[in-house]
Amino acid sequence: MKRRQWMIGLIVLTLFVSACSTSNESNEGTNLSERTPPDPFGKYEEPVTVRIAMVVESTKSMLEGETLLDNQYTRNIKENLNINVDYSLKASPTNYNQKVSLAIASNDLPDAMIVGPVELKQMVEAGQLADMTDVYKSYASPVIKRIVESTGGEAVQSVTFDGKMMAIPNVQLRADGVHLLWIRKDWLEKLSMDPPRTIEELEAVARAFVDQDPDGNKKSDTIGIAGHGSAGKLYANFLQPTNNLYGLDGIFAAYNAYPGYWLEKDGKVVYGSTEPETKEALSKLKDIYLSGLIDQEIGVRQEPWETIISGQAGMFFGPWWAPYGPVSDAIMKNPKANWQAYALPLDRNGEYRPHMSTSSSHFVVVRKGYEHPEAVMKILNNLVRGESEGTFTTERGPTEYPLKLTFAPSDETEYEVKALRQVLAGTKTAQDFLDKPEYKLLRTDAEKIGSVKVENHDQYDIQYWDPSKDRPMWVRAYALMVGGSPLIDNKMNGVFSVTYSQTKTMERRWEKLQKLENEAFLKIILGAAPLDTFDQFVEDWKKQGGEQIIQEVTELKQ
Repeated sequence: MKRRQWMIGLIVLTLFVSACSTSNESNEGTNLSERTPPDPFGKYEEPVTVRIAMVVESTKSMLEGETLLDNQYTRNIKENLNINVDYSLKASPTNYNQKVSLAIASNDLPDAMIVGPVELKQMVEAGQLADMTDVYKSYASPVIKRIVESTGGEAVQSVTFDGKMMAIPNVQLRADGVHLLWIRKDWLEKLSMDPPRTIEELEAVARAFVDQDPDGNKKSDTIGIAGHGSAGKLYANFLQPTNNLYGLDGIFAAYNAYPGYWLEKDGKVVYGSTEPETKEALSKLKDIYLSGLIDQEIGVRQEPWETIISGQAGMFFGPWWAPYGPVSDAIMKNPKANWQAYALPLDRNGEYRPHMSTSSSHFVVVRKGYEHPEAVMKILNNLVRGESEGTFTTERGPTEYPLKLTFAPSDETEYEVKALRQVLAGTKTAQDFLDKPEYKLLRTDAEKIGSVKVENHDQYDIQYWDPSKDRPMWVRAYALMVGGSPLIDNKMNGVFSVTYSQTKTMERRWEKLQKLENEAFLKIILGAAPLDTFDQFVEDWKKQGGEQIIQEVTELKQ
């Protein structure tokens, strides 16, 4: 009897101790969680290293005293987060995608890198990526979350596979998908010509730029319209819908042609590259090229921006931010080069109908097994905070910050242009925009634009600017006010793709179909193949998987 009572007492005591222990552990965990929630900007006590992939542009010089591993960005990341940035993959813009593909194929991955939608899907299917669901929930900064979530779920959905976030999506400006016509206005004025509103007028301006010595050097060395280089694209497409410098997107759009996009036509899904409007646009491009009005090295030139920087080219198509690229360098070389942007040419109905982009087209991925995936999120948080606080100079362009993704409200460019016009007019000040952290550079822009903008404040020709006062601010302001103004001063009837992602058959066939398309179109433009080659291309495209892909895209839409 005593033994039985002793055993019962022991069991009760054990259960009591266990319950107390569990209760204490639970309470301790809750209290710890309450006391130390994850800090999106928290600095590590011990250094953490992140090995990344990086685009390196050889034509861009470093700021004085900087190197790839020691510059304003890496120093800021080290100081704020105690994170060391190293590079395990470096590539030029022309071969970055190739090196990324090789890294994926060999499973020799950096800790983090930027990829497109095709590479993202490949890496998910290969099981190479870390699940970023909890990292995003716990460590994404409030501003990044507001921007990502402002897309109505579109951005998150673009990186969600089987209910898990497998990457951090960018949120890009709709403006990045609009390819404006940039023109040397000083050449127009010298030749007493107006900005070309139609394709016919565009052809006439290009002819005058080639034949009438607009640069005044008494040499026949000018180019009417610059073209894409060996690593560029003839036009943006549904997988890469933004930031297509030097393509001929605007000429296609003037014919209501949208090659590379999935369209709805007469209630059916069609692929824009196979439509009659694209054939018509190719016919005109062939005529213009053979007349010597487009860069004769289109598709093969290694550095297409050099024709703009050197003062050879009089026109090119590109996004609003072109001053971050060749325009600012061209003006630094020739301060009278009055590059201006226009929402032109118009179509036959007098409308400007550019193709438009999706909200997310680039993604930061983290390799599976990396010990600190949250460090990658912190680097992105630090970027957005640094931009909003004006920490970084704006001169260097969009690619140098490690793992640089665009996080911006879709209307950021247009909103800033309107706000800065109010500032220049004296009706608003920088203090009026303190409650708009999503527009991360607005306050700094509002404070500094007066230093580089010369009277008249509502005129944006080059003589109304003073780059010498603050070149980084001038680059930023010139891009906004010259490149952004056409986006709000003109009515746009933009065209969206039915989808911006791949289907099953695309995964197997798209690379071959893209090669078929690119080769056929370039040969037609260069006069190496007759225009009727287009019809054969359409037939071959459909036979080699296009018909099945059309059906799959149709099903996506339903």
